[in-house]
Amino acid sequence: MGMSQDTLMKFLKEGFPDAEITLTDLAGDDNHWQAEIVSARFAGLPRVRQHQMVYEALQGHMGGVLHALALKTRAP
Repeated sequence: MGMSQDTLMKFLKEGFPDAEITLTDLAGDDNHWQAEIVSARFAGLPRVRQHQMVYEALQGHMGGVLHALALKTRAP
């Protein structure tokens, strides 16, 4: 059982209300997602911190119901 696109998008939109978010289901199984997130909140931050912010927005679901998430993050 994976995480649906709607559920994943809900977490990401709550964490990054200003962001432009594109989700891609890499394997067609709701378990392997790619998220491209463009948010002003990422400005000036190193990529590792940007990704930590995304994991925080997922509220502990990474590694549980969400098995794999490829991230592309950047400021506008």
